[in-house]
Amino acid sequence: MFKRKIEKILLEWKTRINHNPLVIKGCRQCGKTSSVVSFAKANYKHIIYIDFHEHEEYKDFFAGALNTDTIILNITIGMPDAKFVPGQTCLILDEIQECPRARSSLKFFALDGRYDVICIGSLLGVSGYKLPDKTDEQASIPVGFEEIINMYPMDFEEWLWANGVQPQHFDYLSQCFERQEPVNEAIHRRMRELLLKYMIVGGMPAAVSAFFTFNDMNRVQAIQRNIIDTYKDDMIKYASRHDQPLIKECFESIPAQLARENKKFTYSIIRNNARASQYQGSLQWIEDAGIIRRCYNLRITELPLDGNAIKDSFKVYMADIGLLVSMLEEGTAWSIMQGNMLGCKGAIFENLVADIFGKMGRKLYYFKKNSGLEIDFVIRYKGECCPIECKASTGNSKSLKTILKHPEHYHVTHAIKLGDYNIGKSNSILTLPLYMAFILTEY
Repeated sequence: MFKRKIEKILLEWKTRINHNPLVIKGCRQCGKTSSVVSFAKANYKHIIYIDFHEHEEYKDFFAGALNTDTIILNITIGMPDAKFVPGQTCLILDEIQECPRARSSLKFFALDGRYDVICIGSLLGVSGYKLPDKTDEQASIPVGFEEIINMYPMDFEEWLWANGVQPQHFDYLSQCFERQEPVNEAIHRRMRELLLKYMIVGGMPAAVSAFFTFNDMNRVQAIQRNIIDTYKDDMIKYASRHDQPLIKECFESIPAQLARENKKFTYSIIRNNARASQYQGSLQWIEDAGIIRRCYNLRITELPLDGNAIKDSFKVYMADIGLLVSMLEEGTAWSIMQGNMLGCKGAIFENLVADIFGKMGRKLYYFKKNSGLEIDFVIRYKGECCPIECKASTGNSKSLKTILKHPEHYHVTHAIKLGDYNIGKSNSILTLPLYMAFILTEY
C-alpha cells in the first residue's frame, strides 16, 4: 500500500464536525477503493462495504423509501454481519454510479448524522450518458448534502515517496528552488533517473506495484494496456450504441494528435472530413471519465486565465503519462530510459508536464498566435501570469523572449523554463529541472 495524499484529506474530513457524506471521483484504477478501505480500517470499528458493480442485487437496498432507518434495515437483512453503531460505522458505497438512488440517499444520511458515508465513483462524470433503458437514471443528486473530491493516479511527488525520497530531500530541493541555486549533482542525477522512470510507469497503482515487485517493464506495460482496454470496455458499456465507435475513434487518435508539430486538437485527425459537431460529445465523454485533460489556448497572457481561454481551441493530453507511453510504439520506453529526452518533445515531453500540473489540480492553458509565437503552458503563479516553456535541452526560447520584451502588450514580467538541466537564472527567465515542476504550487 503506497502513501497517498488522499489519506490526509480523508482524515481532515472525518475530524470536521457535522461533515456531509463524501464522494470520491476519479478514473478507473487510480487507487480510490484501496485508499478508502485502508483509511476506514484504521479509523472505524465497523466497516460496511457495498460494491454495486460486483453485486447488482445490492441496489435493492435503496429500491424503497430512502430514509436512513429503512436503508439500514434493508442492508442488515441482506448483510447479516453489518453493524451500524453511531460514530463507529463507516458505510462505503463503491461504484456508486451504478446505483443513482444510493447517491440520492446521501441527503438522508447527511441529515441523520449518525454514520459516516464514503462513496466511490469511477464514471460519475458520464452517468448522464447511460443507455435510455436505465430506469434509475433520473434519480436526483443531493446538492448541498455531499462533499465531492477528485482523486487522480499517483502524482510525481507520491512516486518519489514510494521510491524512498525523504522529507529532508524535499526540503533541500525547496531550498535550492527558493535560493535559485543548482541542485547537488548526485541528487540531481537521482531525481532525473526517477523522473525518467515515472515517465514510463506513470501513476496507476497496479503499474507502480508491478514495477516495484518485478522490476519488469514488460509486466508494467501489460498492466497499462489492460487498463486502456478497460477504458474502451467502459466506452461500450456506458455510452449509447451510436456514440460508442465515435468515442473509441476519438480516444485512439490522441497519440497522433500529440505527435504533430501543431498539437491543437484537430477533428480531421480522427477521420478524414470529420467535424466537431460529430465528435464534441465523444471527446467530452472521455474527459468526463477522467482519462484526458484539455489544455486551452489563451487570447492573451493575462489573468484570469479561464476568462481568457478560447473554448474551441485546445490540446488534449492523457491524464496519466504512463498510459500514454503504453499507447505508443514498441521501444519508446527503452528510448526514454536511455535518456533520449529529445525524442520526447512531441508526444511525451509536454504530456509529462500536463500530468504533473494536472494532478496538482491546476487547469491547463497554453498560448499560441498565428504569427508562430507559442508558449507550451501558462499558469497563475504568485498572483501573476507566468509562461512555462518545456525544453528537452538548453535552446533558444524565442517566443519566451519575445513576450518578455513587450510587457506592455503581454502583461508578463517573468517566466520559467523546464527541461533536462539544473537550476539557473538568465534575466527574467528561471530555468528549472523538469522534476521540480511539482514544486510550483503557489497560486
